Amino acid sequence: MSVSLYSVKLARAVLIIQLVTFVTIGALFTLKEVTWGASAIAGGVAAWLPNVLFMFLAWRLQDQTPAKGRVAWSFALGEVLKVFTTVIFLAVALGVFGAVFWPLAITWLSVLVVQIVAPAVINNKG
Repeated sequence: MSVSLYSVKLARAVLIIQLVTFVTIGALFTLKEVTWGASAIAGGVAAWLPNVLFMFLAWRLQDQTPAKGRVAWSFALGEVLKVFTTVIFLAVALGVFGAVFWPLAITWLSVLVVQIVAPAVINNKG
């Protein structure tokens, strides 16, 4: 199996685990109150959707042969876009929709922790 195919499978698995994480946490917060559940889902989306966009960008650029030094710039640009997208999602959730802070923050941080821990767990399994 090629390295690029393996990385696509790993990225897809991490994204699915993140999705399951924030949907589960959102369902648990919904048991307390529906607005808490919606806020948790918003926090999960604010962490997950920028990762999905970044992965689509990475997969799209994977087939191209970039010029020397361009890979680092593409990665840096993708990370900057990911951070800006996250900030915009969080600002809209808190400012426009009036999300409850704690469920939003807990779910957002949980998805980020999964992003760090899941690849290590998946690599140790395989």
